[in-house]
Amino acid sequence: MEDTEAKNTTFPSSLFSFSNPNVSFGFGFGAASGPPPPPPPPALEVLLSEESPVTGGNLEPVVVDDSLSIYKGRVNTCDVFGVKNSDLVPGKYEGGLKLWEGSLDLVKTLNADIKDDRLLVEGKRVLELGCGHGLPGIFAGLKGAGLVHFQDFNAEVLRCLTIPNVKVNLFKEPSQGTFTSSSVGFYAGDWSEIDNLLLSGATVQDKSTNHHTENDGHSGYDIILMAETVYALDSLPSLYRLIKKCLHYPGGVVYMAGKKHYFGVGGGTRQFLRLAAEDDRTDRAGIATDNSAKRGGARNKIVLLCFTSSFQMP
Repeated sequence: MEDTEAKNTTFPSSLFSFSNPNVSFGFGFGAASGPPPPPPPPALEVLLSEESPVTGGNLEPVVVDDSLSIYKGRVNTCDVFGVKNSDLVPGKYEGGLKLWEGSLDLVKTLNADIKDDRLLVEGKRVLELGCGHGLPGIFAGLKGAGLVHFQDFNAEVLRCLTIPNVKVNLFKEPSQGTFTSSSVGFYAGDWSEIDNLLLSGATVQDKSTNHHTENDGHSGYDIILMAETVYALDSLPSLYRLIKKCLHYPGGVVYMAGKKHYFGVGGGTRQFLRLAAEDDRTDRAGIATDNSAKRGGARNKIVLLCFTSSFQMP
């Protein structure tokens, strides 16, 4: 994968491609068999005050449009995890310190949908899964979301990168913003184990804001955002189950940015959507794809997934 950590990132930008089978992308898959990866770290909440001294350093702007830029830091994987030139170490590090192109495309799509009145973010509860830098979630906060939760596999990513990025963008001078510590939450852990933490966080927000009534259906997040989270085939069932547990219905929506297929890894939007189509516990799922991010021959696309009626939890 080409590095997207260039300064003054703007839209549109060329997308990386997985089409060359001779290029190693550092995922750690397909290597010689060895000992199984260690068990995932325990699910935990990371507090806003737990910012690591290993922070993002000089800030770099990501230009969304003429009126809005999001600022981000940059952290070296060697400084945090002791590994070099790797996007993923199974069971230890899931690539959260790298800025993936899908997150930029997701921000671009959210911005366009808000401008065209296809999406209302103001006052909504938003969850970003596999957040890394957290740019889509930060964008939702800048557009008036009432609550934004950030989830990543690694607590270190949240402490070193996500929290500093959130602070610099959402916690400005009091005259410039209204976000408070109760408006954001940070959660680390594997998708198979983190649902209780996320749902308890959303429930606390319900009680404090009376965001939904008892007759509104399944409580949860109004909007779930995720970019480049569907690359690993074996993680898709856990990801899909987590979304079903955490999404508010009816009316909740999922915005997903990813490749149709990730060569050498096995996952992709095609495989993920197959889970939704074959799920016999889902009464009805509305799926729409936006190919506006399909540039330069790359297979990146934005998928909008809507559960339009209630379903039974597994």
